[in-house]
Amino acid sequence: MDATKKPLLIPPEFSNYAEKHNIFQIYESLLTKLIIEQPADPLTYMIGLLEQESEVPQIIIHGPPAAGKRTMSVMAAEHFDCVHITLENLLAVSDSKSSKKAQEYISAKEMVPTHIWVSLIKERLQKEDCISKGWLLEAFPQTREQAQALQAEGINPRHFVLLEAPDTVLIERVMGKRIDPETGDVYHSTFDPPTDPAVVQRLVPDSKSSEKVMIQRLMEYHRHIDGILMCFEKIHKSINVDQPKADVFSQVLSYLKMNHRNNAPHTPRLILLGPTGCGKSVQAELLASKYGLVNVSCTELIKQSLVDDSNVGDAVRPYTDRHMLVPDDLVLQLLKYRLAQLDAVTKGWVIHGFPKTREQARALTRAGYEANRVIFMDVPTDTILERLTLRSVDPVTGERYHLIYNPPRTNEVKQRLHTSPKDVESAVNSRIAQYQAYVEEIAEYYEESVQHINADQDIHTVFECIESIIVNPIPTKNEV
Repeated sequence: MDATKKPLLIPPEFSNYAEKHNIFQIYESLLTKLIIEQPADPLTYMIGLLEQESEVPQIIIHGPPAAGKRTMSVMAAEHFDCVHITLENLLAVSDSKSSKKAQEYISAKEMVPTHIWVSLIKERLQKEDCISKGWLLEAFPQTREQAQALQAEGINPRHFVLLEAPDTVLIERVMGKRIDPETGDVYHSTFDPPTDPAVVQRLVPDSKSSEKVMIQRLMEYHRHIDGILMCFEKIHKSINVDQPKADVFSQVLSYLKMNHRNNAPHTPRLILLGPTGCGKSVQAELLASKYGLVNVSCTELIKQSLVDDSNVGDAVRPYTDRHMLVPDDLVLQLLKYRLAQLDAVTKGWVIHGFPKTREQARALTRAGYEANRVIFMDVPTDTILERLTLRSVDPVTGERYHLIYNPPRTNEVKQRLHTSPKDVESAVNSRIAQYQAYVEEIAEYYEESVQHINADQDIHTVFECIESIIVNPIPTKNEV
């Protein structure tokens, strides 16, 4: 079949379903775990994985001594209701051979080998509470070797939080560090004192909090941290802890609630909305030029249908001949035909000038064409009037001018300039009023995917704003 005569049309439901239900992410996760674990019965193993909760927290909180790892870990674990894992409680809750062996090394004041720690962590993460509620691992790994050993066992956190502060701040902090010997809770005599008088009475200084010991611990931390971060390069977030505890936790929480970009195919499906003169067509052309998106203009589709002499074009012609609005159902037929073609499905598309009402937006969605980005280009009315009413055309040369931004060079040219009837102030105000009559209901309809940008800026600045929205998928926040 000659594709130029009858282009291949692809139903939009395929990509919409895969994106909505995270099909690509599910396949990626299953294959990754299969390759790492290599189970004897792959089918049963995959069924078990699919039955597990996939969105539970999997977090590592790390940082130098006195950065507040324990405080942030406790607060985050309580917020997400997940299992808080430390090296101390690993040994306390386990009576396995690995646990006993680790205790022997600690009693002999020797370093516990990496494989023992990783074995204990893997054993803990396989318990039902970690599987169903998620987990938060505090202050581990402590070396690059340990980080690689975790990954070799398939233990890959979704988020890695690195708490940071200047060494001078950390040394000052640690001088006031106090520990409750009964609970192991950490306090600070100045910044975070306990409220219970009984707890205050039993607090003791931390044996590792002298300045000399602290400097040694910081040197050890700095020796290893770069190697650790290399293992978690794409998922780690550094947070400055030299600020109030509430502000630090707010930043930690904001990061932990955000999903990272995954390897699933990302096809931009973009709608640009805004009043007349906001620059929609210019931005659509820039997007099409740089990213290969299909630039879809309803005006151009209507003109093309008339040139092609198609059935839809024949239906459209009586309306265009009388300068009447083309009915929504005919415009939608043209849109559906264009958006179903192979280039639009594979490269993505950008629509501008449609929809203009909530009903048009609903009809587009019912047809299966759901935008994953809807951008409102906001411009003040005064700016629109300045942009449109002061532009004109030289009927002799066809050159376009603007009395402020691109004025004619001679009075002769200025005298013969012609202003389009569409650009007189009354016509512009009428189009602005038509847009404003429906803008709120359209924004409400697209509430989940809508973004507003200030389009009263330089063209390239506006393009950078749009670009930042569409290049990467917007991280969605988990509802907790």
